[in-house]
Amino acid sequence: MSVQRHGLSVGMERTNGEFFLSVRVCGKLTHRDYRAMVPILESAIAGVDNPRINVFFDATELDGWEARAAWDDLKLGLKHGRQFNRVALVGNRRWQELSTRVGSWFIGGEARFFEDQAEAMAWLEEAA
Repeated sequence: MSVQRHGLSVGMERTNGEFFLSVRVCGKLTHRDYRAMVPILESAIAGVDNPRINVFFDATELDGWEARAAWDDLKLGLKHGRQFNRVALVGNRRWQELSTRVGSWFIGGEARFFEDQAEAMAWLEEAA
């Protein structure tokens, strides 16, 4: 019997109109994950004119997306993409790096792939 791990951790901090979103995923991202995560983001930025969002996305234990979750990710990018300032995706697989490049097409800011968490955080802090 194999054990399939799955989990999603979301954190949100706000300093004036700037936001820091931290996401850590284990296993495969699901539609249900987006149904949990998107309201947190939308509630946090509600009523803020021109919010700027920096994202730290730990994908080191990410196994991929369900098809419906990939669609959810695209919709999130189309709806809020201009509000994303910097997205740092930390991973360890080539397809994650390619996903970061494709995802950058749907945001107003920058997205970069990192293999080192400290380098990702340093890059995000430059934007503050």
